[in-house]
Amino acid sequence: MPAFDLIIRGGTIVDGTGAERFTGDIAVKDGLIAQVGEVSGDAAEEIDASGKIVAPGFVDIHTHYDGQATWDQEMAPSSWHGVTTVVMGNCGVGFAPAKPDRHEWLIQLMEGVEDIPGTALAEGITWEWETFPEYLDALEKMPRTVDIGTHVPHGAVRAYVLGDREEPGAVPTDEDIRQMAQIVEDGVRAGALGFSTSRTVLHKDVNGVLVPGTTATADELVELGRAMGRAGHGVFEMASDLRREWNEFQWMGDLSRETGLPVTFAALQSIAKEQPLDEQISNMRAENDNGANIVAQIALRGNGIIMAWQGTVNPFVLRPSWQAMADLSWEEKKAKLLDPEFKQGLLAEANDYSEVAEDVKEVIFALTNGWGLMFEMDEDFDYEPPQDATVQARAEAAGVDPQEYAYDMLCRDDAKGFIYFPILNYADGNLEFLHPLQHSDDTVNSLSDGGAHCGTICDAASPTFMLQHWVRDRKRGDRISLENAIKRQCWDTAKLYGLEDRGIIAPGYLADLNVIDMDKLKLGKPWLAFDLPAGGKRLLQKADGYAATIKNGTVTFRDGKWTGATPGGLIRGPQRIEMAEAAE
Repeated sequence: MPAFDLIIRGGTIVDGTGAERFTGDIAVKDGLIAQVGEVSGDAAEEIDASGKIVAPGFVDIHTHYDGQATWDQEMAPSSWHGVTTVVMGNCGVGFAPAKPDRHEWLIQLMEGVEDIPGTALAEGITWEWETFPEYLDALEKMPRTVDIGTHVPHGAVRAYVLGDREEPGAVPTDEDIRQMAQIVEDGVRAGALGFSTSRTVLHKDVNGVLVPGTTATADELVELGRAMGRAGHGVFEMASDLRREWNEFQWMGDLSRETGLPVTFAALQSIAKEQPLDEQISNMRAENDNGANIVAQIALRGNGIIMAWQGTVNPFVLRPSWQAMADLSWEEKKAKLLDPEFKQGLLAEANDYSEVAEDVKEVIFALTNGWGLMFEMDEDFDYEPPQDATVQARAEAAGVDPQEYAYDMLCRDDAKGFIYFPILNYADGNLEFLHPLQHSDDTVNSLSDGGAHCGTICDAASPTFMLQHWVRDRKRGDRISLENAIKRQCWDTAKLYGLEDRGIIAPGYLADLNVIDMDKLKLGKPWLAFDLPAGGKRLLQKADGYAATIKNGTVTFRDGKWTGATPGGLIRGPQRIEMAEAAE
């Protein structure tokens, strides 16, 4: 009988603590790390990691797999990028609790906010639950490549209690709030990792209606946070426009001090936010200096819309000729788009802004005219592109009108070209502002939105981007150390949610591991797949360089290919580590 289940030999170990890397072996037994250093003895399986780094599995705390997790075991694309743990139910959207007559409402909310095809959700979700604890029970039935945890989402809670009264500006009664608080408390006691809400005009349902949390009062939000506090654990997560009159940081600070629990928010350069990012960070730190525990979730690159003819958006979506093709098949659309006469007619048209809501006009105008903010995505695309790579600059250099240049970009590769539009986090035309934030204990790397924005964004590859761009390849500023990068995507994200059994390579911790060839690590070009239920579309992106990903001691991916193993499950509540004796 072999002494161990798995031994990874001779790798460069980056243990997740931020400590200096070292060369050694890792032995795994019964799903846990048994020994680290020089390991003698044999194993049922060995992996030669010579010349490669060995890191903990990545913990992604901001995803939207709420629907996908009910039907998909592979959990792509996050699982393709070394992620072994995901936290979903972010931004106040999700599918529990759910009364039968609110299923379609919840699907429309998720589709509008997170750009997940409603047809896919309608076909894929089986609705084996009504209450939030029942949802957790349903999730627990299916093993996956990764562990999943989730928040109790504000939108679903409000819809459950208010029913047809739920609409923007609706003021819950004291009894409504009591019922909502009970649902939150029960959900957290059943195993939810926290509670989430959204308060941004960028989040609307498919009918253009603001999500429930946007007009909620601070009193309502604090009361729901207190419910989480009564359960004794959890994270209060929020996306917000952070309007100054809302005094968000004051009530976030008060809630954190009262409950002793962390509050986390999406910290972005955004035209929807009144407060610049440095002001957001400054206000957060003022509260933390007064005893609060507020953590800023930061993205690793510009939050970019990927535009394509088959995607959700492109710069010409408001041209009458484009809108007239709504009911055509893709082949019929493609034939027209590649027709010079159709192209000439469309480019001569003006955008029709008559149906655009006032609160998002600035965003939509940039989307349809921002040639100086858009970049072509080629095979070796750099996600920190310079100004001379914009559509505007390249068009001027070629002596072509920018809109025609953009049209031609999208028509490349048989009309499957991509344009990158970093609508958030790229106001400076570079990512330098993120460098100091990646060395701060009050920020956490996040906002990948894995599983969401299926036709517009492909940021589930963020952990790979972190290693490729920030650690190895960055040319337009300082890089970050490998040790810091791994710590931020493993231990820092895990400990925020109380997942103290993972994110570190040491005896007694979960054997969630990545074996990575840093020399070969490379993001692939995104592509549009139509593989969701009902043929729903999603942007996907793979990577080279992952020699192996291991979950609970079992190899789930080898050289980027799923082995078929599904050792992952549902996380219920915080996970504490009891240091095990090294196995003999």
